[in-house]
Amino acid sequence: MRSEEIRIALCRLPHGEGLPLPAYATAGAAGMDVVAAEDVTLAPNARHAVATGFAIAIPEGYEVQVRPRSGLALKHGVTCLNTPGTIDTDYRGEIKVILANLGNEPFDVRRGERIAQLVPAAVTAATMVEVQTLNRTDRGTGGFGSTGR
Repeated sequence: MRSEEIRIALCRLPHGEGLPLPAYATAGAAGMDVVAAEDVTLAPNARHAVATGFAIAIPEGYEVQVRPRSGLALKHGVTCLNTPGTIDTDYRGEIKVILANLGNEPFDVRRGERIAQLVPAAVTAATMVEVQTLNRTDRGTGGFGSTGR
C-alpha cells in the first residue's frame, strides 16, 4: 500500500497514440514503467533522448524522477544518463528519456518497449544562508572515498 497518492495530469501527444500510459507493473513497485514512442538504434557508447509521446503537469511540491530499468542495464548495458533525472513541476514539454548504450553491441529501442521508470517524489525547498564558518564534524573536509578503505 502506498503512503500517499497524487494526481498527475497527462497529455498524450499525436505520436504517443496507442501506447500504454505510465503504470506500476506490480502492487509493490515504486516506479511506473514508461515506454518509447519511437524506434531508435543506439550504437555502443551512443546516447539519445527517446520520445515517450506524452507531457505531464506535476502538482506543486513534487517532482518526477526518471530512473533506469535494471533489466536493460544488466542484460544490455543500457541505462539512463543524468540519473535520477528530475522533471520539474513547471515543465510542460514532452517527457524524454536520455538512454545510453554502455554495452558492446548496438541496442534497438522499439516503440512500445519499456525504457525507464518514473518515480514521483515530494520536494523540500531550502534557503541557502551564507555564514563565515561551518560547524565541525569528525569527517571534516574529507572528500570522495575518505570514509572507506
